[in-house]
Amino acid sequence: MADPYAECALAAVGEKRQQFGSRFLSDPARVFHHNAWDNVEWSEEQAAAAERKVRENSTQRVCQEKQVDYEVNAHKYWNEFYKIHENGFFKDRHWLFTEFPELAPSQNQNHLNDLLPENKRSRVPQCRSNEDGPGLQIEEQHKCSSNSLGHKMQMPPVEENVTQKLSHLEICVDEFPGSSATYRILEVGCGVGNTVFPILQTNNDPGLFVYCCDFSSTAVELVQTNSAYDPCRCFAFVHDLCDEDKSYPVPRDSLDIIILIFVLSAVVPDKMQKAINRLSRLLKPGGLMLLRDYGRYDMAQLRFKKGQCLSENFYVRGDGTRVYFFTQDELDTLFTTAGLEKVQNLVDRRLQVNRGKQLTMYRVWIQCKYRKPLLSGTG
Repeated sequence: MADPYAECALAAVGEKRQQFGSRFLSDPARVFHHNAWDNVEWSEEQAAAAERKVRENSTQRVCQEKQVDYEVNAHKYWNEFYKIHENGFFKDRHWLFTEFPELAPSQNQNHLNDLLPENKRSRVPQCRSNEDGPGLQIEEQHKCSSNSLGHKMQMPPVEENVTQKLSHLEICVDEFPGSSATYRILEVGCGVGNTVFPILQTNNDPGLFVYCCDFSSTAVELVQTNSAYDPCRCFAFVHDLCDEDKSYPVPRDSLDIIILIFVLSAVVPDKMQKAINRLSRLLKPGGLMLLRDYGRYDMAQLRFKKGQCLSENFYVRGDGTRVYFFTQDELDTLFTTAGLEKVQNLVDRRLQVNRGKQLTMYRVWIQCKYRKPLLSGTG
């Protein structure tokens, strides 16, 4: 359920844009000379107008009956979106490698090796019990043989492909997908693969394995049927990060990177903390959680009309999908409560420009990197 509306905005900036903070608008007369400007300061009047707009569009709330529908049937709204747009709505997120260089090939080899002593590297627990929820059964067809490299596998339907069952089975080191990998990345809310495929195509590290999941079975099926999907290097599965009764198909302390790109904002606010807590347990000591999401008073928040507000700073779009607008402090609380340490927490105030229509659009995004502390005694 990666947010499609943010995708369009970022695509407008340009796939190969410079890293955040490198292009400043010093002369307002030059505003239409580029597609975007970084770190744009808001005037007091502009900030006050944004606050007023949010107060206005929040006065009328969605009725409780509809709020229940949007929560219970959230997967249906996202499935419908992907059935309509398939993979034509998105562009691949090549900007990720400038904002998150940890995903680039040169970073993989040394990321945790620089942090952990030799006897701790790439270790995962031998077995994980069902304390995080009943196990997720991995079907035999996901096991990769050497002759499958370079050939597209015939994938079964999603519901058969990843069978989630209530059971007391343990997930052991030699049973989960990617168990032999030395560097593991999980993207939560992968959509149609606009993060996963650029990573796989750019990073040829033989030790890399990428996991990706989405709330929408339609989105996951689009990933699995993509010609770039290689089950020897990637495992896509359906997962609701708010469902406490379903486990991830990897043991605790097994992931190097977890990616959350415009996905946490689609979660009901009172379920966010438990979702981050569960993800935090999957990271290795020294592993990173990377997030980019909507910030308070982003243009998208100001455009909502009365009657679309679900709760404070939480809205529903016309297609039934939902979005929350964060502050830096809110995200810091979520991550630190989950036991993570701040590496980066910045506001990306970006002025986007449509030079053809001579329009300016003020975007507010928040970008975070939080690290799981090293185990005591690892030095």
